Amino acid sequence: MNTSPRFDRRWWYGLPLALLALMLVFEPSALDFALSHLFYVQGQGFIGRRNDFLEDVLHDRAKQLVIVIGVLAIAGFLLSLLPTRLRPLRRTLGYLVLAMGLSAGFVTPLKKVSQMHCPWSLQQYGGVEHFSPLLGPRAEPVEKPGNCWPGGHAAAGFALFALFFALRNSHPRSARAALIAALTLGSLFSLVRIAQGAHFLSHNLWTALLCWLICLGLYDAMLYRPQRAALPLPAAARA
Repeated sequence: MNTSPRFDRRWWYGLPLALLALMLVFEPSALDFALSHLFYVQGQGFIGRRNDFLEDVLHDRAKQLVIVIGVLAIAGFLLSLLPTRLRPLRRTLGYLVLAMGLSAGFVTPLKKVSQMHCPWSLQQYGGVEHFSPLLGPRAEPVEKPGNCWPGGHAAAGFALFALFFALRNSHPRSARAALIAALTLGSLFSLVRIAQGAHFLSHNLWTALLCWLICLGLYDAMLYRPQRAALPLPAAARA
């Protein structure tokens, strides 16, 4: 059985966990508002709110593309359960389905729990709701509870971290390309929703870091095959 390329858990787990801890301790609302202000025009709203290209192409169509990738992964996994050429890839395809599914699936339950409002709902941007920090007391909704933390559209891009880990053992060059694609799409989807007033930057950073930890943890449990230390030779063999 082939072994996996090594990785340093102190960095691969530690850095994202440290960033999450920093965002909990130091509420990034000042940075959030500073960035969102760049996309807001007084009296007109967010510049991307009614932009057809952003909404139709970079939101709806782009998300559909990622859904297609997920459906293909599910189809491949189901075929791998049969005596087909995909059978040796069953574990990898199973990982891909589970990692992408959890990376997309954790968002909605957290939205329901957090009830944070979108920027476009806040008084600062022409709405009626009051801003509440993530761990602060939740302001009573004027109209209805929020549904905007963490970023859902960003998860469609960052869920492709799973492709990086699925390819890491056998196709390292393709894995690096998949990692770049996941970072690019996730960042692009994040920027689109910030420009539309749907999310703050920190909403999407949370999504990126949680998607990474989900995909990494499942890779560590399901696919990672560390190189075993060589057993010491008997004294007679060394002589």
